[in-house]
Amino acid sequence: MSTLYKVAVLVGSLRKASINRKLAMALAELAPPSLQLNIVEIGDLPLYNEDIDVSPPPLPYTRFRQQVNSADALLFVTPEYNRSVPAPLKNAIDVGSRPYGQSVFSGKPGAVLSASPGAVGGFGANHHLRQSLVFLDVPVLQQPEAYLGGAGSFFDEQGKLNDGVRGFLQKFIDAYALWVERHVQV
Repeated sequence: MSTLYKVAVLVGSLRKASINRKLAMALAELAPPSLQLNIVEIGDLPLYNEDIDVSPPPLPYTRFRQQVNSADALLFVTPEYNRSVPAPLKNAIDVGSRPYGQSVFSGKPGAVLSASPGAVGGFGANHHLRQSLVFLDVPVLQQPEAYLGGAGSFFDEQGKLNDGVRGFLQKFIDAYALWVERHVQV
């Protein structure tokens, strides 16, 4: 019997109809039985401010930290805004990495998938996020790299994933499952 790993999925876009949210949900459906993917909502997090992060911290900070802390692994699915990660995702990273020395991210294996309707597929956001994850002690899946351009065509009008991208997503989530299995700290 294989171990079940809980994966905290952080989606960089807050839009209800976000391509990246749809991709996160598609990955959850394609995931092998060893992974349980759960989207951790970030839209209600106040901007990180050490002045309000006192005892008790804001309830959204506490909820977010508990959800990520209880996960075994991390998956970031994000668009690119101005060659970087969207502000809500950066804020979530700041909230989860504080108070200093109490990061909920440290040591959890992670992966980054970026997607954009444009041709570059969120390359800038993907690499900028990886820089932060190095500092946060998150071992990040290196291959396959996942920058998905032309993402506006991945789903039909009913929201069904098309076959053109399904194979790559399956390869990605299967490689990630092996990464998690090898890197979860016992």
